[in-house]
Amino acid sequence: MIKTSDPKRPAKSERSGFLPMKTNMFDRCFISVVCFIAIHLLWMRFLEANLSIWLATALSLVLSAVIITRG
Repeated sequence: MIKTSDPKRPAKSERSGFLPMKTNMFDRCFISVVCFIAIHLLWMRFLEANLSIWLATALSLVLSAVIITRG
């Protein structure tokens, strides 16, 4: 008899990274968008008077890239 899936191993689209759960690409993109919005809201509330919003965008894009590739 041929087994099509092994219940002990996750599907290939799911993986375990530094995030505390198994995620697929959509999950990592969604977490990145939520972080992007949160960083911008916090930045506008506390830092916009002193630092440009473009720095928040750059920080968010770097964090998103890390989450998507290694999360």
